[in-house]
Amino acid sequence: MFQTIRNAWNVPDLRKKIIFTLFIIIVFRLGSVIPVPFLDVEALKGYMADAANEGLFAQFNMFSGGAFAHATLFAMSVQPYINSSIIMQLLTVGLPVLERLSKEGEEGHKKIAAITRYVTVIIGVMQGVGFYWILKNQHHGARYIVPFRTGWESWFAAVVIVAAFTAGTAMMMWLGEQVNKKGIGNGISILLFAGIVSRMPDMIGKLWVSITSAIENPESLSGNFIFVPLFVVMFLGLIWVIVFMNDAERRIPIQYAKRLVGRKMYGGQNSHLPIKVGLTGVMPIIFASTILMLPVTVYQLTHAKTIEQAEPGLWKTILTALSPNGWLYAGLYFLLIIMFAYFYVSIQYNPIEIANNLKQSNGTVPGIRPGKPTSDFITKVLSKVTLIGALFLAFIALLPMAFGGISSLSYLSFGGTSIIILVGVALETVKQMEAQMMQRHYKGFLD
Repeated sequence: MFQTIRNAWNVPDLRKKIIFTLFIIIVFRLGSVIPVPFLDVEALKGYMADAANEGLFAQFNMFSGGAFAHATLFAMSVQPYINSSIIMQLLTVGLPVLERLSKEGEEGHKKIAAITRYVTVIIGVMQGVGFYWILKNQHHGARYIVPFRTGWESWFAAVVIVAAFTAGTAMMMWLGEQVNKKGIGNGISILLFAGIVSRMPDMIGKLWVSITSAIENPESLSGNFIFVPLFVVMFLGLIWVIVFMNDAERRIPIQYAKRLVGRKMYGGQNSHLPIKVGLTGVMPIIFASTILMLPVTVYQLTHAKTIEQAEPGLWKTILTALSPNGWLYAGLYFLLIIMFAYFYVSIQYNPIEIANNLKQSNGTVPGIRPGKPTSDFITKVLSKVTLIGALFLAFIALLPMAFGGISSLSYLSFGGTSIIILVGVALETVKQMEAQMMQRHYKGFLD
């Protein structure tokens, strides 16, 4: 990978793209520290540090690189765009109008992209209003929002705060599109990558403090310190497993029949239909965690007290049962990941359409008749591959939770979603570099 990056840096065009991408990342990090007007940043630190570790806010904070916990301009990060893209994917399957647009080639994709932008802004406004409502609900806003003497000033402050959050969302979407046009890699993925990586120095710093303090004071060394080297080994092992599973695929053999066109014979080739094990990416984990985090998020939106201060009752029972450290949460998390993996594959893959395309191009699976038998065979293979991929995602998602439950070193907890995103984005970017270098250094058949 490092050799590929070095070779890409030696190509002038790719060097410009890499520099432009790094410039966009710097802009993203600057926006992540610019505070939103009319908010008391100092007073917010304590509350957001706790709130960003619970519910959907933990996911927002992870994707934004800690910007959510400080209520900065890019606090919403790319989460509205991700939600918008997911909604458009689901609507493309359910609405005939969008389905026709998706099959109209480049023009259709441009129209869907434009609709996705509008939906992103709408979701950004909704999340901005929700974020403001949370700050307003906590102690009636007297602590976190700068107090005003008149009502219209308070309304003006509310509009400015929501507009700032929404503008940050639109700005991040635009930055991602600029990376797609003039940079290297997928823009939204690069911003996610930068946000997650920005939080790693803090974790490494805490790890280093623990190691040095244990060396200086051996008598204070506790039994949990053994989890520090175990964490490093586990982290490296997970990276290897993710890289291996990212390239794993099931190849269905395809044989094309020979046909005579004029005086030339066409076909007669052997090929394969690849089905990736990691076809769903991290989407099932995001779906499952979002569903399980909804009760905590609803409580934060409707109550001024923290979860620890919640009075005994229905809310306390629900929040206790769905605690991330509980067995019920882990079991539901596992089942939801499996379910959403099959659901996401069902909207991405259409075995009937694949079988019809093979039939039209005179392609067959050896030993399987064309038409419905072929689609049934592809469905069976797809179901097995999806199960393997879903179990892999569940393992990656639950292992950090198990590690955090066994050890008391909470700062060593790490998210499986974060690792999958980091490894996936790195591999995707390197592959794009290799493809672009191959285009520039391809000698052709005559050399």
